Amino acid sequence: MKLSVGLGNPGKKYEFTRHNLGFLCVNRLANRYKIKLNKTQAKSRTGTGIIEGEEVMLARPQTFMNLSGQSVVLLKNKLRLAPGDIIVIHDDLDLPAGRIRVRCGGGSGGHNGIKSIIAEVGSPDFNRIRIGIGRPPAFRTSSGMSEDEVIDFVLSTFNSEEKKLIEPAIPLAANAAVSLITSGITATMNTYNANTEKSGRNGKENNDG
Repeated sequence: MKLSVGLGNPGKKYEFTRHNLGFLCVNRLANRYKIKLNKTQAKSRTGTGIIEGEEVMLARPQTFMNLSGQSVVLLKNKLRLAPGDIIVIHDDLDLPAGRIRVRCGGGSGGHNGIKSIIAEVGSPDFNRIRIGIGRPPAFRTSSGMSEDEVIDFVLSTFNSEEKKLIEPAIPLAANAAVSLITSGITATMNTYNANTEKSGRNGKENNDG
């Protein structure tokens, strides 16, 4: 059994914001593999199904982003999983918009959802799929941005130019999740990280059928 968790905030208000890319990717996986996210448990909306021959639970924590770890640790314990059986999909300010990166372990990178998961699970050694949302221009200047301005940014929606970069990144990140489930971390990193570096953005694109 694998657990694939998309991070975000519940409610229509946040549905298409930058911080909800994890939710959107899990929705994509659910639609592709006909998995209904119709069960409420462990502070999450979940669904269980088969992805390329492997049993997988998909989850969208309903705790709001900063407390995502509460949901993840409950699901981990319920399913008796090791951290390496967990895939977390989330937005990332430090990557250009539309670029994805796959990794296992490491710090939170300032992402409060990841910080919460590390604290609650007691280990950083879970798989992450990071989807770049870029930084606003003010963030790239010497003046920087306040914490409140960063929050406003991640809770805002994409403009039309950003959407052109983000829309293909969602199925690409979903493909990376499938690769993690079927092929493991090393093969997935070699495929997806290498290709995104070569392309400068999205790299390999698979069918979304």
